[in-house]
Amino acid sequence: MTYSDYVIYVDESGDHTLTAIDRDYPVFVLDFCIFRKDSYANVVAPQVQAFKFAHFGHDIVVLHEHEIRKQKPPFVFLKSRDKRDAFMDGLNRLIEQADFTIVAAAIHKERLTQRYAAPGNPYEMALTFCMERAHAFLRDRGQHNMTTHIVVERRGKREDDELELAFRRIRDGANYVGEMPGFEIIFADKKTNSAGLQLADLTARPIGRHVLDPAQPNRAWEIIEPKLRRSPAGAVRGWGLKVFP
Repeated sequence: MTYSDYVIYVDESGDHTLTAIDRDYPVFVLDFCIFRKDSYANVVAPQVQAFKFAHFGHDIVVLHEHEIRKQKPPFVFLKSRDKRDAFMDGLNRLIEQADFTIVAAAIHKERLTQRYAAPGNPYEMALTFCMERAHAFLRDRGQHNMTTHIVVERRGKREDDELELAFRRIRDGANYVGEMPGFEIIFADKKTNSAGLQLADLTARPIGRHVLDPAQPNRAWEIIEPKLRRSPAGAVRGWGLKVFP
């Protein structure tokens, strides 16, 4: 087996249910963060560890966007303005400097249910869009026929089994690209202290907020936007970010 030079870490923002749509956040975002393995191992992961040592004294803490935003343990210290400013400045700088490419899909659930009598599963739609674009990213670099692992967090046996089935169906040809045999899916325990999974978690929600209200000031989006895959002419929509419908 020949491994590619890349690894992909995945996280999501919002839920993919269509029965009870959150009016404040009616989108589902799937976020693929694509890293070159040498850069990830030698630069990105050590920088994430160094950031944790600086703010916590150890590297066991897991950086979760929701807990940071809500200032839940172990992020209660963020209630202090000075500490919060220093932490967020450092975190923004960490993400800004980290070398990775984002391919994301945002499914606008309200529009989806309004436009289609029998809408598809938002997760499977987003997964298809992201896999197609990640495959194109790898193809442009001559890496698409090598094995590239897509790492996702475990959510529960039923959900994981459904995701693996959808993944294999998409990989084997249920998409606009055709077969994508190089992709393999890896399920990681939620407690896995993976720098890549944490960066995917930290970058997913700002994409959703931007999709819902592009005019709203969004510092996180300003940092993330340059990392999105682009067309040769510099276009992001359809290349690094697919919004549907």
